[in-house]
Amino acid sequence: MYDCMETFAPGPRRLYGAAGPGAGLLRRATGSSCFAGLESFAWPQPASLQSVETQSTSSEEMVPSSPSPPPPPRVYKPCFVCNDKSSGYHYGVSSCEGCKGFFRRSIQKNMVYTCHRDKNCIINKVTRNRCQYCRLQKCFEVGMSKEAVRNDRNKKKKEVKEEGSLDSYELSPQLEELITKVSKAHQETFPSLCQLGKYTTNSSADHRVQLDLGLWDKFSELATKCIIKIVEFAKRLPGFTGLSIADQITLLKAACLDILMLRICTRYTPEQDTMTFSDGLTLNRTQMHNAGFGPLTDLVFAFAGQLLPLEMDDTETGLLSAICLICGDRMDLEEPEKVDKLQEPLLEALRLYARRRRPSQPYMFPRMLMKITDLRGISTKGAERAITLKMEIPGPMPPLIREMLENPEMFEDDSSQPGPHPKASSKDEVPGGQGRGGRSPHPDQGP
Repeated sequence: MYDCMETFAPGPRRLYGAAGPGAGLLRRATGSSCFAGLESFAWPQPASLQSVETQSTSSEEMVPSSPSPPPPPRVYKPCFVCNDKSSGYHYGVSSCEGCKGFFRRSIQKNMVYTCHRDKNCIINKVTRNRCQYCRLQKCFEVGMSKEAVRNDRNKKKKEVKEEGSLDSYELSPQLEELITKVSKAHQETFPSLCQLGKYTTNSSADHRVQLDLGLWDKFSELATKCIIKIVEFAKRLPGFTGLSIADQITLLKAACLDILMLRICTRYTPEQDTMTFSDGLTLNRTQMHNAGFGPLTDLVFAFAGQLLPLEMDDTETGLLSAICLICGDRMDLEEPEKVDKLQEPLLEALRLYARRRRPSQPYMFPRMLMKITDLRGISTKGAERAITLKMEIPGPMPPLIREMLENPEMFEDDSSQPGPHPKASSKDEVPGGQGRGGRSPHPDQGP
């Protein structure tokens, strides 16, 4: 309404005059919906123009008008998607904050959802989080617009660009190439959530137990495969295989649990409070506890929730994983300075990439780096959990998990296990296979 009124701001002749260039505009505008309720207002007639202009020239005779009453609060129709209380019109329809955010994230991230029923789920305030597929379809059915999401995003980018207060953050060809290689290494060793065909199990889904052996067997199998993929990811990072074999082993053992946890947590679905593994197996919080996470469960889920506001894409997750891995402050490194030098371009690549992707959020890069500290805290507790878990499982710890996640002596069984492995030398091999002792081929060979 106020935008419309600005058209007539120049003065009383435009407002009331019948002969001016704006003649009749106001009278025609009052017939539109944006001026509903103004038709009955006693607009001055053209004949009064003389007196109006005479009064405006005499400040002594001017009488201040009484202040206008505040406009009544807007009342919107309920959310067209779930019938919850609406916060306004978003992307073309009246919707609540929850459905607005869900639709925006789904479009911006090109999410692909799966319905586990008949693709006809009822979507309301209570059930809206149960099926993302049907919720998104309902958003489209009621008229939410993809283009509105994209236009909103482009508008914000344009506004930031017009301010001219930020640098361009151009990437050098060398950093562009590094980002491409790291991103490709991550994506080819870790499929995104939308690429997976989710499936669930009913095993111990409702109550926590100390350990569900069926879930543990499945989890340990998937964890072993994930470790192999992490080794493959490491070998594909530029410069990693140029380090000594001993340092490669040290870095992998120190960071493997960090990266494993980061990968699991990026597949968190908050609406269902579930985690999805690389084969599509989706477990709820109770099942994750029973699969072996135990007291670590709530800490892992809390970290996953903290990742959501960062909205990291695959490239940022890959770069953060590489920074976790190639870190010169790990104990027992032979050449920590060489490792630090290898990490520097990774840090610069993530800083520039994150700033270029979010020009109005300069704090995002340091927030990402802080997650490495959180991951190390989780890994420390994960190591403690691995020790107690050995007491709960009926057989030995799977060899690759035993080799990668902890010092072997922590898992010693005097009757059946060999003595501690000596410190890795340049002739040792990088873990990555499932042979005796968890050893694998040389890093330049496939896992």
